[in-house]
Amino acid sequence: MDVLAQPLSRGTLITGLILLILLPAVLLGQYAPPPYRLSDRWRWALLGLQTLLTYLPVLVFEYRWLSLLGFLAGAVLLTVPRPASVLIALAVVASGPLLVHSSLVSTHRSGASVVVSTVTTGSGVFAVVHLALLAARLQASHSQTARLAEHRERARIAEDLHDLIGSSLVSIAVRSESALRRTPAGVPGHQALAEIAALARRTQAEVRGITGSRVFASLQAELAHAQHLLSEAGVTVRTTLPPRLHLPEPIDHCLAAVLREGIGNVLQHSQAARCDVDVTREPGMVRLSVTNDGVPPAPAAPRSGSGLRNVKVRALALGGVLHAEAADSRFVLTAELPLDPPLPLGEPHRVHESSGA
Repeated sequence: MDVLAQPLSRGTLITGLILLILLPAVLLGQYAPPPYRLSDRWRWALLGLQTLLTYLPVLVFEYRWLSLLGFLAGAVLLTVPRPASVLIALAVVASGPLLVHSSLVSTHRSGASVVVSTVTTGSGVFAVVHLALLAARLQASHSQTARLAEHRERARIAEDLHDLIGSSLVSIAVRSESALRRTPAGVPGHQALAEIAALARRTQAEVRGITGSRVFASLQAELAHAQHLLSEAGVTVRTTLPPRLHLPEPIDHCLAAVLREGIGNVLQHSQAARCDVDVTREPGMVRLSVTNDGVPPAPAAPRSGSGLRNVKVRALALGGVLHAEAADSRFVLTAELPLDPPLPLGEPHRVHESSGA
C-alpha cells in the first residue's frame, strides 16, 4: 500500500506486479513450517533470491521498499547457522541507515526509524517461525517417545510371556509326555495325556510366535518412519542404504532398534537441523551410523540412557559393538554387527540389560 501511494509509471507498475508474484512465493518458501519446510539447499537458494528482491527494488521504490529488510533479517536468522546468522542479520539491519544516508534513497525518514522497523519485523518473523519449528519438534518428540515406550512395553511383555508362560508350558508338555510313556495304551487316561501334551506343545509354539520377530520392526520400516518423523519435525534428513540389502533377521531387528533409539535421541536431546543415516555393508559385517548436528558448542559427556544401554546389550549379544561420541557440534551413534557371528544368534531381543554389558 505504501508503494501504491506513489505515482506509478508503466515500468514501475510492471516491476511491482512481477515482485507481487515473486516475493510471496519466496517468503512462503523461506518461512514454511514442517512438514512443508524445504531442504537446506533450496532455502539457501531462496535466501539469495530474497536478498536480490530486497535490495534491487530500492532503486525503483526507494525508501518505501526498506520495510522488507526485516523479512530478510528474519530469513537470515532462520537459514544461516549461528553465530554467523546473527552477524549477517546485524549487517542487514545496518544496511538500512546506510541506504537512507546514501544517494540511492531520497527520504525524510531517519536511520533510527528504519533500524527499529527492521529489528521489529525481523524479530517477529523469527519468533513466529521458530515457534512453529519448536512446536513441530515437540510433537514429533512426543510421538517418538510414545512409540519407544510402546515398543519397550511390548518387548517386556513378550519377554515375560516367553520366560514365564513358555517355561510352564514346556514343563507341562515334558511331564505329560513322561507320564504318557509310562501309561499303557489301553488305559483310559492315555488319550487324555496325549491330548494334554499336544495342547501344551501347540500353545508353546503359539507363544513363541507371539514373542518372536513379529514384535519387532524391520530396518527398512524404521528408516521410512525416521524419514517421515524427522521431516515432520523440520529436520533435514539424508539416508544412505546399499541396494538390495538383505540381512539376517536378528541383525535386521537389532539395527532397527538402534535406529529407533537414535532418532528418539535426536528429537528429545538435541537441537539438530540435519540428520544423516548411513547403512554400509562390508565383507562380513554391516554398519549403521546416525549423525546429527545438534550438539551444543560445549557439550557435556554423552549421556547413555536406558534405551541406549539396552540396544548396546543387544548388539553385544550378536558379537557387535555400539558406541556414541560427540565432537565438533556433531553426535554420532554407530552400531557394527557381524553378518556371521561366531556364536549362535539365539534371541538377542530377549537379552536384558541386567545380563551384563
